[in-house]
Amino acid sequence: MRAPDGFPSSPRFRTEQPSGRRRGRGRVAGLLAAMMLLGYALVGCSNGPVTPEADTPAQTPTAAPTDTESPSPESSRVGNATPAPAWLGRRLLPVDSDGVAAAQQTPAELRNRSIITVDELPPPADGRFHSTVQVVPARVLARSSWTEQCPVAQADLRYVTVGFRGFDGRAHTGELLVNARAANDLVTVFQRLFAADFPIERMHISTAAELNAPPTGDGNNTEVFACRPVRGQDTWSQHAYGLAVDVDPFQNPYHKGKIVLPELATAYLDRADARSGMVQPRSEVVRAFAAVGWEWGGDYRSLKDYMHFSANGG
Repeated sequence: MRAPDGFPSSPRFRTEQPSGRRRGRGRVAGLLAAMMLLGYALVGCSNGPVTPEADTPAQTPTAAPTDTESPSPESSRVGNATPAPAWLGRRLLPVDSDGVAAAQQTPAELRNRSIITVDELPPPADGRFHSTVQVVPARVLARSSWTEQCPVAQADLRYVTVGFRGFDGRAHTGELLVNARAANDLVTVFQRLFAADFPIERMHISTAAELNAPPTGDGNNTEVFACRPVRGQDTWSQHAYGLAVDVDPFQNPYHKGKIVLPELATAYLDRADARSGMVQPRSEVVRAFAAVGWEWGGDYRSLKDYMHFSANGG
């Protein structure tokens, strides 16, 4: 994992079904090369008082200085949640020649993952759901993976903030970069999830560098936009249009054959062992997305993408 976030949108291993308009293999390859270089070298509306500073980049929490200095889980517990293990996001996984890491056994600390959310935007003062939808501020766009080569124009994206309930039971504020035609629908979806107390660990717009960083296999960022093609394809991912969402990837991994993403989420392949944050058939999460016409990757036949929802089922 590139930081403790960014998994769902990584071009390194994204595998949802191909969809969207084609732009040609050369153009997509050129964009990927530009992203690798980066990685390694309307009118606003609101239904509440939460108005985070959209031009201020979200800050990544500072990791503990050593793996032995994390606080006692019991002494720092919030509800049923505990702080992230000090090693989270730090242990790089071995990769093959294609940069792909093999699935591994889930560490004991993450087999029933319930991590306290570190606020990156001001949480709602009243503990209630609030949302904003606005034209994407320049500084927000600059720290995202969007470029002029992406298949969606800047003018067709919106910067959305929504309330979400953490595994700690508290109300938090998350940010999303979303296709303008889907913005209001996604606000409606996340309002339903908030009302249902469905927990989300983190909701943050990833940078190109985060998306391309070496894997640690433990990311858990709920996210919409990522400008990249479907893995192994020359077609754009629905994430590149801002028309797909990955929800709690660690609790809801991608699985096809020996491939599991995130790579350390193998314990969550047992869908009969229901744990907090898991998306289940006929659950409120599936119903909320279905109500706005979005389909679930958990219904795919040739593979399972339990985190994935998209406007066209791809």
